[in-house]
Amino acid sequence: MSMQDPVADMLTRIRNAQSRNKPSVEMPASKLRKSIADLLVAEGYLTSANVVDGENNKKVLNIELKYHQGRGVIAEIKRYSRPGLRQYRGKDELPSVQKGLGVAIISTSKGIMSDRAARAAGIGGEVIALVA
Repeated sequence: MSMQDPVADMLTRIRNAQSRNKPSVEMPASKLRKSIADLLVAEGYLTSANVVDGENNKKVLNIELKYHQGRGVIAEIKRYSRPGLRQYRGKDELPSVQKGLGVAIISTSKGIMSDRAARAAGIGGEVIALVA
């Protein structure tokens, strides 16, 4: 069976693993998932994200979750744009998350970047997810 929304699956796996205090989570790898994970590592929400070889020559994305004082660093992670209703925003309409205490993940023509980086570059794009 094919997966309808791989990004939503990734976010759900991270959310579920963190709620169970798992040290890491694995999922099928893709360039989009890897770039989203790299952005979350750069923003300080995850410890690391590595692509490793799995069974039957399939690539697996291994994400090390980050905790602070026994609680997950990610308080909320949710899908914003979805396959049935894409959410595109211009550079002036990009969402801000909780007065700067979160990050919006934006897919731009220059690649995946945070809302702050997209505003600084002066470009808009599809708002993929919100992380706080």
